[in-house]
Amino acid sequence: MATGRTHRPATRSRGIPEATVARLPLYLRALTALSERSVPTVSSEELAAAAGVNSAKLRKDFSYLGSYGTRGVGYDVEYLVYQISRELGLTQDWPIVMVGIGNLGAALANYGGFASRGFRVAALIDADPSMVGRPVAGMPVQFIDDLERIVAENGVSIGVIATPAGAAQQVCDRLVAAGVTSILNFAPTVLSVPDGVDVRKVDLSIELQILAFHEQRKAGEETGGEAVLPPVVRDAAAATPAEGRKGPDGDMPAVMPA
Repeated sequence: MATGRTHRPATRSRGIPEATVARLPLYLRALTALSERSVPTVSSEELAAAAGVNSAKLRKDFSYLGSYGTRGVGYDVEYLVYQISRELGLTQDWPIVMVGIGNLGAALANYGGFASRGFRVAALIDADPSMVGRPVAGMPVQFIDDLERIVAENGVSIGVIATPAGAAQQVCDRLVAAGVTSILNFAPTVLSVPDGVDVRKVDLSIELQILAFHEQRKAGEETGGEAVLPPVVRDAAAATPAEGRKGPDGDMPAVMPA
């Protein structure tokens, strides 16, 4: 069985843009749903709508794969599933290690979608001695001291970090030194890695803050463009003129710096 150590995806060498690579999993998810419903073919418009992109962008993305569809028929669903899976490297086995088995790490470990998408969780690792040996998702948690051995023995090239922010960089450094070249980071911090190491960051709080921005803007549009403040903030602002407010360090500027 192939492992992530000996086989790497060829997307970059074939000149596929990173933006296209980022959309391939969206197409694959939509196509997999169609395949499960035994749908044989799909038009670019239907597939684009299911993936949340426009059809012109989809056709351009598929042209990088050498897949152009058939006029009046559309795209063969099963062939596209295979083609995109192959391009993403999902037709082989990718062993991964997950470091940090707290609430988030345990939830990720229990996610059932890894195996069906070409990923095998080789080990769950934590720095808490009381966690060692405890079964999570049917696997015993292993101690952080064994990280390098685990990576080497399993041929791991992808690591998942779900530790607190303060521990993430040290864990990242150890993973990279052990030979891991791709990291999925759930810790709320930016990791520093050398050239040749890819990092994807998942920060739920940032995504929620972006949604809060859009909600605030929608609320402003509903009130004629005037921002809606919570009652306590609104009442305090009305009671104290801006130029007369005092902060712990003196006068407060009208616009606080970011």
